Amino acid sequence: MAASLILYLIFLISTLSLLASSSPSSKATHNPTTFTVPLTPIFTKHPSSDPVKTFNSLASASLTRAHHLKHPKSKSPLAKTKVFPHSYGGYSISLSFGTPPQTIPFLLDTGSSLVWFPCTSRYLCTDCDFPNVDPSKIPSFIPKLSSSSKIIGCKNPKCAWISGPNVVSRCQDCTNSENCTQACPPYLVQYGSGSTLGLSLSESLNFPEKVFTDFLVGCSIFSTRQPAGIAGFGRSPESLPSQLGLSKFSYCLISRSLDDSSEGSDLVLYRGSSSDSKTSGLSYTPFRKNPVSNNSAFLEYYYLNLRKVIVGGKSVNIPYKYLVPDGNGNGGTIVDSGTTFTFMEKPVFDAVTTAFEAQMGNLARAADVEAKSGLGLCYNLAGVKLEKVKFPDLTFHFKGGAKLELPVVNYFAFAGNSSVVCLTIVTDSGFGPGQTVGPAIILGNFQQQNLYVEYDLENERFGFRQQSCNK
Repeated sequence: MAASLILYLIFLISTLSLLASSSPSSKATHNPTTFTVPLTPIFTKHPSSDPVKTFNSLASASLTRAHHLKHPKSKSPLAKTKVFPHSYGGYSISLSFGTPPQTIPFLLDTGSSLVWFPCTSRYLCTDCDFPNVDPSKIPSFIPKLSSSSKIIGCKNPKCAWISGPNVVSRCQDCTNSENCTQACPPYLVQYGSGSTLGLSLSESLNFPEKVFTDFLVGCSIFSTRQPAGIAGFGRSPESLPSQLGLSKFSYCLISRSLDDSSEGSDLVLYRGSSSDSKTSGLSYTPFRKNPVSNNSAFLEYYYLNLRKVIVGGKSVNIPYKYLVPDGNGNGGTIVDSGTTFTFMEKPVFDAVTTAFEAQMGNLARAADVEAKSGLGLCYNLAGVKLEKVKFPDLTFHFKGGAKLELPVVNYFAFAGNSSVVCLTIVTDSGFGPGQTVGPAIILGNFQQQNLYVEYDLENERFGFRQQSCNK
């Protein structure tokens, strides 16, 4: 399998090398502070009719994603724009690349940085036959149809963004040549549940108000379990915010009850200084300086200063080491649009669920659903009047006094039309008593429904407020 992939890659490199002589477009207009692109949803099929299986799928995907974020280098198995929810756990946007533009859907991901699209008419995706995804209809970018496509060379400084600072030493044709034309080495990016392999292109990223030339984008030719391209909004140089020089970006994620519908909300991109002005109605907490770590992948995460988790008005006893990351990046909290259900390290999860159990002890546990769904706390409300059920409030208290008080529907969900309701937070067995690797808490997109959130990059702060995100 590995040998055939290498041969396939060599073939595509030779095909794409025809683009090496192309020159990127230099078209540009005025420099706006915000800009937009028209978007459409990726898929419109309905999710599984079995809600417990859907819970299990999303819980499993959330755990796999958490494992990747906590171990980004481990080996895993092989403007304003609308944001759409999907029943496989992600939210999508659409971006237009090339000359003339080709519009491609992407999953919005603040937990990674590379922007890549399925590429060429020979694009292959294995294990992409999700219940609501047709692998044969995954849109691909066709470089030969774009006059601005150009392969990134091995000596191009942007090659080092993906391949590391010593990449030139691995390019045999460049070590003793001033006129090196060798392509940047192929990239292989792991996402926990899947991966993608491809080549680096320089392309034009098109918005109605402005065209950004010489944008580094991944031209993926082979992927596993990736239902769309990924737009990395992390903190590394290759991310979309970094390449566009954004001062901030914001989004509002609509309810998961509208999965795979044509409903959408807005992702707004801002350029230019906003000084220290704050958006009306938002509570702010500073981003935490990313821990100094030998694992540079942690540097692209958005760490928050979580001080307390409060359940039903009572502070949960969480050891300090889980709230504050150490110098190796272990512990602490990150916010991630690519994770579905919030992940908590097992000692944190156990403390939180114990707090819920103490206040909901009069309700019957649904052990069978817990076992099948992968969710650790489910209740059977059969015969119970909903208006008499008291769900404890869940609040995240951050540095600076900002309190994220979640609506109940953001942390408890019914298993379809059944009478069973489950806490949509996941955990795993971890690495033994007292051990944690990577972020201890990952705030997922399910918990961000109907929240307006702002990543103020210029002022290094995270803002949020509750609001309906539906148009």
